[in-house]
Amino acid sequence: MNEFKLVKTSGTARAGELITKHGTVTTPVLCPVGTQASIKALTPQDVTNVGMNMILSNTYHLYLRPGIDIIEKMGGLHKFMGWNGAILTDSGGYQVFSLSNLSKINDEGVTFKSHIDGSTHTLTPELAVKYQESLGSDIAMVLDQCVAHDADRAEVWAAMVRTHQWAQRCLRAHKSEAQSLYAIIQGGIYPELRKESASFLTQLPFDGFAIGGLSIGEAKQTTFDITQTVTALLPADKPRYLMGVGAPEDILECVDRGIDIFDCALPTRVARNGALYTQSGRIDILNATYKKQESPINPGCECYTCRNFSAAYLHHLFRSKELLAYRLATIHNLFFMSDLIKSTRQSILDGNFSSFKNAFLEQYHPTNETTRLSQKKKWLASRENIVH
Repeated sequence: MNEFKLVKTSGTARAGELITKHGTVTTPVLCPVGTQASIKALTPQDVTNVGMNMILSNTYHLYLRPGIDIIEKMGGLHKFMGWNGAILTDSGGYQVFSLSNLSKINDEGVTFKSHIDGSTHTLTPELAVKYQESLGSDIAMVLDQCVAHDADRAEVWAAMVRTHQWAQRCLRAHKSEAQSLYAIIQGGIYPELRKESASFLTQLPFDGFAIGGLSIGEAKQTTFDITQTVTALLPADKPRYLMGVGAPEDILECVDRGIDIFDCALPTRVARNGALYTQSGRIDILNATYKKQESPINPGCECYTCRNFSAAYLHHLFRSKELLAYRLATIHNLFFMSDLIKSTRQSILDGNFSSFKNAFLEQYHPTNETTRLSQKKKWLASRENIVH
């Protein structure tokens, strides 16, 4: 069984240790997303080199391709993908939501059509647990129902109740002592429903608690407010996981609200589009400004990319559509995030997290909120037909 130790707090920010079969993960932690048992453009060694030792992979996609049985015969997900660190697997609830044109939900579970070949499949809470046990992940998630951020209260309430029922079934089905099982708190943007969900699920013997159904199109302040509402109700001695959140400014705001674990495809996805993190915000390496820049993307950065290559070279790679562009950009963004997380943890241990957060946010300029919501809407729409 995994173990969580709360080491230090600074205000409501927490520094801890998540002890797993595949090593100790210090928290706060950001899990890069390896949906298809791969962090896009990187080798497992690359991921280790940037300082990350826990990743997220997805049961839904691995079930469809290559198949849970194949991975199990290969010795489990760690061996299959050559990754020695910890793995958290999502159950597939979010994919059911994001590919909703292909799925139908009832109390028993989900019937969906494969986005690959159109074949029909069924996913139940029991099967979600069974598949994750077969994958051998260190942390498994219950099957939940996620709804749109602008869904009406009646729809959100019904999905929450179903999520609670499914969570109980997942708990009964879960047998692996080497794997933790986390519940997922739902309730949309309605504080009273979030409180009801947290109250119900924290009465059950889960190993940790996740907050789902956020960062799917709502305003950032709503995400922060709901996170704060929920974390105030969670037990202090169990890990808290905010699903799908991973922008630099969001991590600091939500660490401040008591979150331990994050996952997000954002750092790797924007890297492949030429958006690279710096201390003052994201830059677009495709911009002509960088065509002749001899210095690295982020002067002072110790990542492999910045230590060895100029911004002009990366600009050239992206303009030429060279595959190396995606690897070097992804290495940089994940190193930036890893370094931010490490500095955040150290500030908690030193007791000055609030000062660290304020200093970072004074210098870092996030993406304009209107632009961000527009980009998010387009990305969610694209999920109806393609997979990130």
